[in-house]
Amino acid sequence: MLEDSHYYFQKAADVLKLSERLREIIWTPIRTVKVDLVIDDDEGRLQHYLGFRVQHNNARGPMKGGLRYHPSMDEDHAAALANLMTWKTAIVDVPFGGAKGGINCDPQTMSESELNKVTRRFVERTKEVIGPTVDIPAPDVNTNAKVMGWIMDEYSKYAGFSPAVVTGKPLELFGSEGRDEATGRGVMVVLDEALKDRNKNWQDIRIAIQGFGNVGANAARLVAEQGAKVVAVADHHGGVSNDDGLDIGALILWVAKHRTVKGFPDGTAFNSSDVITWDVDVLIPAALENAITEENVNEVKADIIVEGANGPTAPAAHEVLVKRGVLIVPDILANAGGVTVSYFEWAQNIQQFRWQKDRVDEELTRKMREAYAAVRDVAKEKNIDMRIAAFVLGIQRVGKAATSRVYVAEKINF
Repeated sequence: MLEDSHYYFQKAADVLKLSERLREIIWTPIRTVKVDLVIDDDEGRLQHYLGFRVQHNNARGPMKGGLRYHPSMDEDHAAALANLMTWKTAIVDVPFGGAKGGINCDPQTMSESELNKVTRRFVERTKEVIGPTVDIPAPDVNTNAKVMGWIMDEYSKYAGFSPAVVTGKPLELFGSEGRDEATGRGVMVVLDEALKDRNKNWQDIRIAIQGFGNVGANAARLVAEQGAKVVAVADHHGGVSNDDGLDIGALILWVAKHRTVKGFPDGTAFNSSDVITWDVDVLIPAALENAITEENVNEVKADIIVEGANGPTAPAAHEVLVKRGVLIVPDILANAGGVTVSYFEWAQNIQQFRWQKDRVDEELTRKMREAYAAVRDVAKEKNIDMRIAAFVLGIQRVGKAATSRVYVAEKINF
């Protein structure tokens, strides 16, 4: 994934005509932290994990990014995602920089008490480099509101009451209304903008969604509420389809009970990998990276793709789709609803004042529409696709902030 992120960064840097030296300066993280985590498991045996936190840029504010618990988590993965967070926060114009991190553990094989221990040990080892005005973690793959609550509690032991140290917390611990559905709502809002650009209506489109976790399920519910037909949904266990439109409310209840869309009685089963090539107007990949590759790109039929996941489209596949005229709303724009409402949560924590959900939804909608319009304007002005335009916009905003903070003798045109 680091290579993919670097590829798009270089394409945007070419558009901006940045020197090699300046590219290296912008690309390089300001800090990389690797910590040793040893805990005793429930049987009293020692377990050893590694924790990572890559802090990429803080020119526009404290750094922000998710905390991922996955066996494949490593420094390169964290670096790629931290870089993307820098541009993502700039694109939606919230006052954060980019960071990312995680632990190379497998929560599927761990008890809740073991997860609690490794989380608190991670905070103990990183407490000097995180904080409400330094770096603010958030949920990511295999972490949730409960884990964020543990982080807040552990950090507060050292720094005093600090709800703003993390976002995505439970409502009872000063989380924000609307945070759970924020990424899915953001996907729906930018899709609404994309449909306007293509002169399409909600009632006329058919949608396929890969992934039915937090992002996929909320996106499905919200687009269905707008009048669209969600005709195919898949997760890693299987897929289910209905040409007349799936009953998303019923499917959400099914998944809550069975933890998969597989076996849903009001649809037809299919192999999960087939969802990418479903005959639809809109495809929403909302699972893991590299869902659309050179191997399957020529079979993709959707003419609008909204990336709910991080990095679902490989660079080679992206080029094929752009040449074909497919409108791709890239991940660093499409799934930025989560970090936007994380900003709202952080602001509420700093103010010690809670917003109502309608205010959260209204502010999120406004932010996402403005961000989409800004990226589209750059794309039109420079005759480039939306993904490269998003990177260009992010680099411009970060670059302008960085050069405004210090004296720079060299003339740099961001």
